[in-house]
Amino acid sequence: MEGDEEFDRANSLSKLKNLLQQIDGSKVTLIGDTMLDRYHHGFANNLTSTAPVPVVKIIRSEESPGASAHIALGLNSLGMNVEFYCSVGDDDEGKTILNFLSEKNINTDNISIAKDRKTLTKIRFYGSRESLLDRSQMLLQADRGPQEKLSEEISIRLFKGANKSLKESCALVISDYDKGVITADEAQKLINRSIKLDIPVIVDPKLTGLEKSIGATVVLFEIRGLELLRRRMMVNSSKEAAFNLINQYNWKSLLVLGGINGVTLYENTQDYLHIPCMSTSPEQQIGLHDAAATALAAALGHGMGMRDSATLAAAACECVLSAQSSMEFVDLETLGLWLDELSWKMQISER
Repeated sequence: MEGDEEFDRANSLSKLKNLLQQIDGSKVTLIGDTMLDRYHHGFANNLTSTAPVPVVKIIRSEESPGASAHIALGLNSLGMNVEFYCSVGDDDEGKTILNFLSEKNINTDNISIAKDRKTLTKIRFYGSRESLLDRSQMLLQADRGPQEKLSEEISIRLFKGANKSLKESCALVISDYDKGVITADEAQKLINRSIKLDIPVIVDPKLTGLEKSIGATVVLFEIRGLELLRRRMMVNSSKEAAFNLINQYNWKSLLVLGGINGVTLYENTQDYLHIPCMSTSPEQQIGLHDAAATALAAALGHGMGMRDSATLAAAACECVLSAQSSMEFVDLETLGLWLDELSWKMQISER
């Protein structure tokens, strides 16, 4: 651990293991943009004759809901009741998301279907040299999505539903990709009401939409996002940039996801905590934000402190880094087993 004060990670892991066993269906209000993640895997043995790019021989394809829907899947797996507000297009991709969620027993009644609108879809191509490499790498990502704004009618409907849901919720999660599901004004109203109800607010914003996170309990960034803002601020360190942002947007805390570099928690008390990554075999990083948001909602929603909650978020991120497939989401069994593994590793290191 690195930070301004001592932190007993072993004790925190013990409390978190007990937490996972006690989750009892508490309700989380989740609102945000969603997408379909589509993956094509194959071999890239040759270059095309017409351009210096690889030709991918696709051998298998898979797809799964992403963004806010990915968080919904994780929360559901941890045993929480998800009140989920988002919008999909009236296309095959939208139907795939709805069917996938329904199969996992997630209520889709609050998902609005936007007519004549495409569902945001991220298509990723992975490839390796056949018989030479076991591990493939991403060769290309193609995004297909709506060209027009989401209708104000749908946005207002989703906001009103989420606002009504807050009274019986233990946490609010806002996952924003700037696709119109939630406006800055609506986000602020939800955050303000959550504060009055003493409900923790977890926000995963775009860097261009930080006004949608004012007053949040915790905001999620990637390490490269914080570095970009540090340069814009023209300050000397990530720590200084983080505390400046906390003060500017009135956040209680900022959790920075560093992948193999671990996670760092900055708090409005000017304290910070770095939790090193314990994953021994990181495979990929898609889904870090969703895993962290899931863990934070579960921990904060059940009364855990910010540092214990950050510890669970770090463990959830490590599960994602070690996942064989980027379409996997944080589930109760995997997270529980990883907490046991972390506890064992810490006992060994103390001998």
